[in-house]
Amino acid sequence: MNPQAERNSIHTADRPSVLVAGLFHETHTFLSDVTEWSDFTVHRGHEILKLKGDASPMGGMLQFADDHDWDILPTIAASASPSGIVHDDVYDRFIHEFETLVKPYLAERIDGVFLVLHGALVCQSRQDVEGDFIRHLRSFLRATDVPVYGVFDLHAHLSDAMMEYSHGLIAYRENPHADARESSIRAANLLDRAMATGIRPVQYAARPGIVWPPTGTGSADQPMRSLLLLARELETQHPSFQAINVVPGFAFGDTRDTGLGFSVASVGPETEALEALDQLSKLAIQRAADGCPKDADVDEVLTEFALSNRSGSKGPWVIAEPSDNVGGGAPGDATGLLRALLRHKISNAAVCLFDPEAVAELQTHSMGEMVLLSIGGKSTTLDPGPLEVSAKLLRMCDGRFELEDKQSHLSSLAGDRFDMGPCAIIDVSGVIILLTSHRTMPMDLGQWRSVGLPPEQFAIIGVKAAVAHRRVYEPIASKMISVDTPGPCQSNLRTLSFKHLRRPAFPLDPVDALVSSTLSFRNPKG
Repeated sequence: MNPQAERNSIHTADRPSVLVAGLFHETHTFLSDVTEWSDFTVHRGHEILKLKGDASPMGGMLQFADDHDWDILPTIAASASPSGIVHDDVYDRFIHEFETLVKPYLAERIDGVFLVLHGALVCQSRQDVEGDFIRHLRSFLRATDVPVYGVFDLHAHLSDAMMEYSHGLIAYRENPHADARESSIRAANLLDRAMATGIRPVQYAARPGIVWPPTGTGSADQPMRSLLLLARELETQHPSFQAINVVPGFAFGDTRDTGLGFSVASVGPETEALEALDQLSKLAIQRAADGCPKDADVDEVLTEFALSNRSGSKGPWVIAEPSDNVGGGAPGDATGLLRALLRHKISNAAVCLFDPEAVAELQTHSMGEMVLLSIGGKSTTLDPGPLEVSAKLLRMCDGRFELEDKQSHLSSLAGDRFDMGPCAIIDVSGVIILLTSHRTMPMDLGQWRSVGLPPEQFAIIGVKAAVAHRRVYEPIASKMISVDTPGPCQSNLRTLSFKHLRRPAFPLDPVDALVSSTLSFRNPKG
């Protein structure tokens, strides 16, 4: 029996039918590279069901669906690692495949829709891709009151259409995203309630005009900590609120909706929702400066390290390079920190660089051989350029590994496993360099242990991240610090040339120029 016939054979009137789709990409619009369809991992139809139970948001929702006897109508789920602007052809192909896969279900009853989104996907001619997709999806639904719920990343661009054409989009609450799967299950639970009761919430949103770099959006730090605490307090005070989202946004996506946003899904009076949004916006404006941290000078940090007494040290210094944040779309091959480590003659340090060309070249050499090599600095003009080194080839290795932490930030994108591509490990003057063929976000220690490099053994580990690395590195680190190096994800947003961002916007404009702008929406359109 084919999958469609098998599904039809078990479809009964008492099982809610839920249409499922996914679209996931965080787009860095200031990069020169273009993200193509071939960069996406695509699951079609019943391929989606194979994700049930894994560590991803889709896996969490599918497990919930199985536990609650939903009849899943799978269409398409496409995801890619953060990178440059997405080619228009990607969205066109996605929509074409969605339309093809959704057609067999249109003659049936559809009780609900569940979407797994990122929220910051930008195409060459479309700034609000997720909003466009939700609006397009609703045009296929025969009943105008079909509840549309979903989960999305808190680094999204919260748009009017996302709110207007859905009933309950639920954002992650934690950064690093340890709760991505949990947030998906929260959203699924709300959809289950909506299908059972017939009650549809209204979504309201506010955008106070603040843009924070990723380094200012950690959920354990200010200002996010205070905003999330207030959101939870307001949910407790107002039982009519199904959810309040705090969405700091993604500063490196230049759109009209870039920046901090709040949303409330409520079944109660509009005045309550608007008052809650006003409280959140006022607190955000009050603490706006807290979201713009200053990264440390890399030479000062390494001088401090050299002078420190590390006898009895309980772990490495973990030094982050937010400017080359792979999780923010940066290439992961910038050489700023590596150059500084070599300049200060630091040994027993480890860094990871994305450099498929160097890996390919090393495959022609023998283990233990000294090789003149050009590494890094090949992907952005902001970097000084490739670094010429004399390297000892320690070994080649397979870059596939299973995530040690199934709640790590990486699991929200990759699920249970990740593939760094063919890898090479080299030693350059005491600095151990892991060269990968695929861009790899430093969000799971399995990245090191899988290639025989216990991270605890190093005195310094350099990571190309802003916040997402903290969950897995804090337990082993004796010190955590971020440094200022050249790269496309620098924390100083004044270096970026925004064209589409609504103004005024702090920190590009003075904080006293901000006015809390609350936008309310009625029930979604059919």
